Amino acid sequence: MIHIGRAYSVRAASIQKTGAAKGKLYTNYAKEIYLVAKRGEPDPDSNINLKRIIDKARKDQVPNDIIKRAVDKAKGAGSDAYSEVVYEGFGPGASTFIIKCLTDNINRTVGLVRSAFNKVHKSLGVTNSVAYNYDFLAIISFISDKEEEILESLLNAGIEIIDIESVDGEITVSANPADINKVKDVLESLISNLEYTFDEVGNFPKEEITLEGEELDNFNKLYNLLEEIDDVSAIYHNVKRNL
Repeated sequence: MIHIGRAYSVRAASIQKTGAAKGKLYTNYAKEIYLVAKRGEPDPDSNINLKRIIDKARKDQVPNDIIKRAVDKAKGAGSDAYSEVVYEGFGPGASTFIIKCLTDNINRTVGLVRSAFNKVHKSLGVTNSVAYNYDFLAIISFISDKEEEILESLLNAGIEIIDIESVDGEITVSANPADINKVKDVLESLISNLEYTFDEVGNFPKEEITLEGEELDNFNKLYNLLEEIDDVSAIYHNVKRNL
């Protein structure tokens, strides 16, 4: 069970990963759209996951031609093939990282990620050496004053809600990632023209830590090195940062 108030704080922490330059944001969306289209039908009318990621890309002002090229590539146009890989690592102090990458060359990507850790004298870990300290969740936020009605409707739809909270008129719902489309269907049936202020399926730390001094400096250095890698699409960590 997520503690009340925690979803909101981890939500704020994860926003950091979208602070990259627009060019990288567009590239990451293109890769995500390609992967989702490749896994199912490359048609948003018959692939709800593709429709959702395209809607999200448009909200982040990704140009239509980038979206179209990614879908066309999934239909077979072009020779690039991307895959999703996730690395876990130990940073300065007691910090840990989960790094999601979208790449067409896994050897190149792991080399770049490992090099970033080496530069602060830290290392990558094996699978699940870090992940067990994180929750894999779908977290979405939106403006509404219908918290009780929304919770009742979600439960009536048979959806297990891990957490729901309201802060200053903004509701944040945490759910199983497999239920993300069901949650959105219920919400969008209750609220017309619903706009999500946050929409993320990712890894959120069960506990956060605070770093100071040299450890904090090295953590920030490592974070920035990882963010500069084109193949890195999301960085999750357990360090409390002032935004």
